[in-house]
Amino acid sequence: MSDIVIPADLLPADGRFGCGPSKVRPEQVARLQSSLDLLGTSHRQAPVKGLVRSVREGLAELFSLPDGYEVLLGNGGSTAFWDAAAFSLIERRSHHLTFGEFGAKFAKAAAAPWLEAPSVASSEPGSRPALEHVEGVDVVAYPHNETSTGVFHPVVRGQADALTVVDATSAAGGLAVDVAESDLYYFAPQKNFAADGGLWLALASPAAIERIERIGGSGRYIPEFLSLQQAVTNSRLDQTLNTPALATLLLLDEQIRWMLASGGLDAMAARTAESASTLYAWAEARAEATPFVADPAHRSDVVVTIDFDESVDAAALAKALRANGVVDTEPYRKLGRNQLRVATFAAIEPADVLQLTRCLDFLLER
Repeated sequence: MSDIVIPADLLPADGRFGCGPSKVRPEQVARLQSSLDLLGTSHRQAPVKGLVRSVREGLAELFSLPDGYEVLLGNGGSTAFWDAAAFSLIERRSHHLTFGEFGAKFAKAAAAPWLEAPSVASSEPGSRPALEHVEGVDVVAYPHNETSTGVFHPVVRGQADALTVVDATSAAGGLAVDVAESDLYYFAPQKNFAADGGLWLALASPAAIERIERIGGSGRYIPEFLSLQQAVTNSRLDQTLNTPALATLLLLDEQIRWMLASGGLDAMAARTAESASTLYAWAEARAEATPFVADPAHRSDVVVTIDFDESVDAAALAKALRANGVVDTEPYRKLGRNQLRVATFAAIEPADVLQLTRCLDFLLER
């Protein structure tokens, strides 16, 4: 099938549909080209600190940040943040909803020897567990969007006596959210924000800041790189503990500017919803395909997973698409299903998603 040539009029204008790293818009690359005087300069000096300030202020505007909330950032991406949370945010014990790879990874990081064993509520891939009160926990954690499976969870407070900590890595900037329903809404910028990885950002409530500062002053051993207290201190100075990737900050800042100029978070959520509905409707209309997430209320608008019956080799479909310049539609590697996984992030044009369905029709007919 990989030798099939898809007609040019069926191909998307941009064939990048990966779930991260994601499509980077040409305007972001142009921003890099126009900022050569900034690349390779000190992150402790005013120009780069001004860039970090622009990112923080832009995110505050994009998410309509509630009074008292702060935008934090640090190096290392979401994986580093999970370890930082184990050191600096969880006081005794946490509760986790796991319904895919990334929620489970945070739960694993929270099984640290200085903490009590975490409570975990899990469900089969393609579904999500119920959010229920758990006694004796001080953090409740779950993904807003599970990147590995395409399952969505609304951002709502877990319980009054615990911080609500939400992994928004593939959701932030593409799904509507009331940040006030969480205490720490954290993400990396290589999804809807169309930047590179290696950075984490978080929208932190006063209660989260208080917890971070209290644990930071408690005498608990915390490596400096994984100290959220260091992240608070440095973010307030518009810098990071150690040298950040300036190109990532520039790509991120340009994407935030574009989002705000294009109508803000509501407009981005409308774009992703349009793209996702195109794919779900296509899958429901094809006899050999079906949305992997059975409950429509649980389906993501930013990561769409489509199962195929045994008459179709999804891997061959993905290979044929790739041969025609339509890339990164393969399923999550550990899920092991006969499916395609398609990002419908904010930067991806809904018209290109429609063209993707036409490419699939063309291939399936052959």
